Amino acid sequence: MKKKIVIIGAGFAGLNAAKTLSKNKEIEIVIIDRKNHHLFQPLLYQVATAGLNEADIAYPIRSIFSRKKNITVLKDVVVDFDLENRHVITKSDKIKYDYLIIAAGAEENYFGNTQWKNYAPTIKTLKDAQILRNKILNAFEMAEKAKSENEKKKFLTFIIIGGGPTGVELAGAIGEMTRITLAKDFRNIDPRLSRIILIEAGKRILPSFDEKLSTKATRDLESLGVQVWTNSLVTEINEKGVNIGNEFIEAATVIWAAGIKANKLSQKIPGEKDKSGRIKVNADLSLPNYPEIFICGDITNFEQNGTPLPGIAPVAMQQGKHAAKQILNDLKNKKREPFKYFDKGQLATIGKSKAIAEIKNIKLSGFIAWFTWIFVHILYLTGFKNRLFVMLQWGWSYFTFKKGARLIIDNEN
Repeated sequence: MKKKIVIIGAGFAGLNAAKTLSKNKEIEIVIIDRKNHHLFQPLLYQVATAGLNEADIAYPIRSIFSRKKNITVLKDVVVDFDLENRHVITKSDKIKYDYLIIAAGAEENYFGNTQWKNYAPTIKTLKDAQILRNKILNAFEMAEKAKSENEKKKFLTFIIIGGGPTGVELAGAIGEMTRITLAKDFRNIDPRLSRIILIEAGKRILPSFDEKLSTKATRDLESLGVQVWTNSLVTEINEKGVNIGNEFIEAATVIWAAGIKANKLSQKIPGEKDKSGRIKVNADLSLPNYPEIFICGDITNFEQNGTPLPGIAPVAMQQGKHAAKQILNDLKNKKREPFKYFDKGQLATIGKSKAIAEIKNIKLSGFIAWFTWIFVHILYLTGFKNRLFVMLQWGWSYFTFKKGARLIIDNEN
């Protein structure tokens, strides 16, 4: 009888697990995801800032596996588990499994201030990116017809909270948009006079990078008109703006990029968790006391060299492949192996020809780092069509300074 493997989540971990397992025709695989598409999250900020279209960074899950007859894809929401009887409980069904891979990802973390979400949207899904794109582009439209200088200043102030890669890339893209892309599009405002503030609670942005590269990124942001505020703690966000310590800054557009936590599904899973809700696992990524269950990606707390691995795509991809290989080892009566993350380096882009890269002892910045960033992101995009469109779009943007997705899609009454 065929073994049935259920995979929850078609992100980087789930996708790579399914691809690895699909090579064995003697097993049955079920992928469950609340969306019908795999999303290339590292480029979401490009959609939010009108650099790319939604379809450029998303690909239907069914299309990815259309030729894999041993894979079934279900668009559904997992609500609970019956671990003793090996069932996944969704909104519409109860699904039996022999092995289970939980790769449900992460969600935004407002650190107990959930009310801030109403005023400072985050960017985790395509819908989030659409909302942000509308918000950013509408800010310029509102400024264009503002009746007073104070009102105009409010609409031309953009605050990004969080100095990690997402916050830095968003700030750089908005800076590029105001200084170059939109510079000549309006009659009553000068977008180049926009105020863009990147807020970081720590002592420097991009803290996982070498300090010299972090400093270079700060200088590159400043060249695009971005003010970088470090050692700055946000104490309040409301409909008017942001409190940073005792200082209030009025702004129409506030974006949250300050942290993530494990998907709330982690609360349904027994075992030890960290303060972000991530599940602590065994050396082979299995759940303690449940060898048939593997936890992968952003929902996982896995320590290597005494430090939890970061919630980034390369970690998730390698964990998804590893979990799949351990299941295949079981089926071949082979010994399981411990997971070891191979760090290929880290990249962050600030703007056109501006990026930083750290690959082991090699530290790069400027055009060569930017080109490396483009190559890596194109390489990992799912689907040839997506790669081609993104290359063409970036090429067009690079040589013409135009962005092709500056569409505001409002909810019409």
